[in-house]
Amino acid sequence: MSSAIIQLLVLAGIAVFLILRLRSVLGTREGFEKPRVQAPEQQRREAPEFEVIEGGPDRDITDHVDDGSDDAHALAAMKLIEPGFSVTEFLQGARGAYEMILMAFEKGDIDDIAGFLGDDVHQTFVDVIGTREDQGLTIEANFIGVRETTLTNAEFDRDTQEAEITVRFVGELTSAVRNKAGEIIEGDPNQIKRQKDIWTFARVMGSNDPNWKLVATGE
Repeated sequence: MSSAIIQLLVLAGIAVFLILRLRSVLGTREGFEKPRVQAPEQQRREAPEFEVIEGGPDRDITDHVDDGSDDAHALAAMKLIEPGFSVTEFLQGARGAYEMILMAFEKGDIDDIAGFLGDDVHQTFVDVIGTREDQGLTIEANFIGVRETTLTNAEFDRDTQEAEITVRFVGELTSAVRNKAGEIIEGDPNQIKRQKDIWTFARVMGSNDPNWKLVATGE
């Protein structure tokens, strides 16, 4: 065999060896190449960031009146003057005041609640109770409970900082009117009746006196 053929065979062997080595290092690709998958950390970095907006409607207000209504604006103004004011807590207090004032009026004893009554309401109560006493009438009443407490109107005077909140109550009680002889002339002490009242409470926001006063009554 000539030296030229031997050299060709050696070169061919070297070429085959290099091809096999490259395949073992680089591998082979068949068909299309799959897209590179991003690592979870990289995906999180490239994900769009959404702005978090704090605040929003005051639920203490919008739970009781429509958002954006005149009532809502009035309540918000009250809170601006007195940040500790809570509509929910006010209604809870009004619920208790309803029972206390109503029962004092029914029994004809309003001395203990005079500080919770506006001048006009106080005078009206005194006149009605006086008329009952002149006629020899007494009322036998028993309070059962409040079925409904609804805020129906809110107003705020920015000049005087006086606030007025109107609440609709639906209460349940037993009531009977007796004459001088003790005879029942109206009502039934054993029958529960439902009574509806619309009361307006007023107070100067930011004042040292924390008490709301009953300034108007209706049905």
